[in-house]
Amino acid sequence: MNHSATEKNESLLLNLALNILIPTLILTKFSGEAHLGPQLGVIVALAFPIGYGVYDFFQQRKVNLFSALGVISVLLTGGIALLQLDPQYIAIKEAAIPALIGIATLASTYTRYPLVRVFLYNDKVLQTDKIAHQLSQKGNERAFDAALVNASYMVAASFFLSAVLNYVLAKVLVVSAPGTEAFNSELGKMTAYSYVVILIPSIAVMMAALFYLFRQITKLTGLSLEEVFHEQNTKK
Repeated sequence: MNHSATEKNESLLLNLALNILIPTLILTKFSGEAHLGPQLGVIVALAFPIGYGVYDFFQQRKVNLFSALGVISVLLTGGIALLQLDPQYIAIKEAAIPALIGIATLASTYTRYPLVRVFLYNDKVLQTDKIAHQLSQKGNERAFDAALVNASYMVAASFFLSAVLNYVLAKVLVVSAPGTEAFNSELGKMTAYSYVVILIPSIAVMMAALFYLFRQITKLTGLSLEEVFHEQNTKK
C-alpha cells in the first residue's frame, strides 16, 4: 500500500471515530448522572466532530462546504439539546440540511457551475480537458450537457432520499425531552444507525448517477474509462 492510500485509510478511521464512534459512546454510555450528566454529555460528545471540523479547516487551509455543513448541523443539534427545545426540531434539522443541498443541486443546473461537477465530474478525478476536447471533436457537447443535467437530478434525488430517511429515523428514535439521559441515548443511537439506514441507500443512488455519467462519457467521447481517469487514480 502506498503512502497516500495509508493516509486516506487513517483519515477515514479518524473521521469515523471522531464523528460517529466516540460521540455515540459518550451519548449512550456516559451521559447519565453517574458520569457526565445529560447537558455536559452533549457538550463533550459534540466537541469531537466540531473539533475535527475545525482541525480539517486548518489542515486544508480552505472551507470545505460539506465539513462546514457538518459543523453547522452539530451546532444546531447542540443548541436544540442545551435549550431543551421540542425533540421534533431534531427531525426537522436532520431533514433540512440534505434537502437544502438537493435543492441547491437542482438550482445549480441553471447556472454555469452545476454542483454535479463538484460531486461527480471534477478535474481531480477525471481528465476533463481531454473529455471536453473529444466532445468538441465529435459535436456531442450539448448531449453531454444534457447528461450532466440528468446526473444532477439523480444526485439531488440521493439528497432528498437522505432527507426523508433522516426525518423518519429522528422521529422514530428521538422522542424524549432534551436535557435528559434518555434524550442523549436516543441521539447517540440515531447517530450510529444513520450510517446504515441512511448512508447505504443514498450511496446506492449516488453510485447509479456515477455509473450513468461514466457511461455517457465513454459513449459520447469514444474514450475508455482508463483514458478519462487521471493516471494516479487508475493505479492500484
